[in-house]
Amino acid sequence: MKSILRGRRLITLMLLLFLTGMIVLVVRIQLEASFYISQSGKPCYGMVYDREGDVLFDGINGCEGYESGHFADIGSLIGDTSGQMTNTLVARNLESLTNYSFTTGMRQTGKTAIHTTLDHAANKATYSAFGKKDGIAIAYNYKTGEMLVNVSKPCVDVAKGYGDIANFPEGSLLCKAFYGTVPGSTQKVSTVIAATEILGAEQLESLSYSCTGSYLNDNRQSINCHKSSGHGKQNIFQGFANSCNPFFAQLLERSGMPLDRIISVYRSMGYAVNGDQKQTISIDGILSETASTTLQDIHDFDTQWSCMGQGETLVSPCQLMMWQSAVANGTGVSTRPHLIDTVTNVSGKVTKTASTEYTGQLFSVAAAQETRKIMLDNGKNHYAAAGKIKGYDIAVKSGTAQVNGGREENSLLVGFVDDPDFPIAFCVVIENRVSGEIATHQIVQKMLDALK
Repeated sequence: MKSILRGRRLITLMLLLFLTGMIVLVVRIQLEASFYISQSGKPCYGMVYDREGDVLFDGINGCEGYESGHFADIGSLIGDTSGQMTNTLVARNLESLTNYSFTTGMRQTGKTAIHTTLDHAANKATYSAFGKKDGIAIAYNYKTGEMLVNVSKPCVDVAKGYGDIANFPEGSLLCKAFYGTVPGSTQKVSTVIAATEILGAEQLESLSYSCTGSYLNDNRQSINCHKSSGHGKQNIFQGFANSCNPFFAQLLERSGMPLDRIISVYRSMGYAVNGDQKQTISIDGILSETASTTLQDIHDFDTQWSCMGQGETLVSPCQLMMWQSAVANGTGVSTRPHLIDTVTNVSGKVTKTASTEYTGQLFSVAAAQETRKIMLDNGKNHYAAAGKIKGYDIAVKSGTAQVNGGREENSLLVGFVDDPDFPIAFCVVIENRVSGEIATHQIVQKMLDALK
C-alpha cells in the first residue's frame, strides 16, 4: 500500500514538472519567437516612421516603391536590414522590428513599428540646403532630448540598393554626426567653460588682450590670427566673437590657468585626454564617439592649438550639440538625445515609450550661465543684427577646421535658440567649404525655418 502511495506521489510530481515545463516552453516561445524568426532565412520586419507618420523604413513591402529620393537624406542614420551598415537605428533595433507573433504569425498591417522623433520634412529641407556640398547637420530639442534632424551627406539611398557600392562617395554608409571631427574654433566653447571654472566669470570678463595678427607664446612659437592685421585690444566677448587665436593663447598662458585644471574640466565634460580610454554615447543602441585631445604643455603650440580646436582634438557633432544643451539650459547638465519615441508590436500595443534623460554634471551652473551669456552676445551682435540668422534669439560659435593636412577647411557652427517654446540646439558642418559657397548660417536658417 505504501509503495502504491509513493508511486502516485511520484507520478503526480512528474506530471506537475511536465506541465510546468510546458508552460515555461510556451511562454518562452511566445516571447522569443520573434527573435528566432529574425535569425531565420525569411524574416519579416515592420516599419519605421517619423514623428508625423512619414515612412523612414519599410520592412514589409521594401523601400523600392517610394518616390525617388524619399530615403536619400536618412539612409545612413535609419539604415536597413541588408547588413551593409551596423551603426544604424534599424540594425541596432532589429528585435523591436520583428513583425511576427507565435500565435498570429507574420503581419502585414504595419503595426510593428518604431515611431521616431525625427522630422523628415525638416531633414529633407536641411539636406537640400547643402546643395552640392557634403557635411553634417544635427539638431534636437534641448529640453526633451528629441532628435529632430540628423543629416549626413553624402548619404546612401537604401531604395537604390548597393549594386554600385564600389563607386559610392566616401562616407556614404556612415552617419557622420556620431564620429569625431576636427572642431576648429567651436572648441573655444570648451575653453571658455574651463576658463570660467578656473578664474570665475567676473575675473574672466575683466581680462583683455591685444592681437596684432600674431602672438609669440612663452615657448617662442607663433600663434597666428586669421586676421593678419589683428583685432587690437579685446575682452572675452570680442575675442570669442572674433575667434581670435592670439587672444586665447594669451588667456591659456595667463597665471592662474594651470594645465591640470584645464584637463580636469575637459575630462568632466567627457574628453579622453592624453590617451585616456575613449567612451561612447549610446543613442537607442547607436554608438556615438566621445571627444579626445592631447594636452601636454600649456606654453607649447600643440597644446594651445588643441584648446582652439586643431592639433589632436576630435569631437563628434552630436557631442558638440549636447554641450550646447548644457549651456542653453544654464545647468551644466546635458539632455541625452533619443531617436525612438515609441515602439509598437504586431498588435499595435506600445511596448516602449521614451523618457527624457540627462547626463551627470559636466560643468558648473556658473560656467554654463557665463558661456550662455557670451554665446548669446555673439549671436545677437554678429548674427541676428547682421541678418545672418533672422527671426530667432540665437546663441552661436563658428569654427574653421583645417583637415587633410591643411589642404581643406571645414566650416562649423554650433549653437541654440533661446526660446522656451522652440528649444533647439544644433551643430552644422560644411566639408571642404570654399569662400563664396553656401555658409553654415544659411543652412541653420533653413533648418530652423523648416522645424518652426
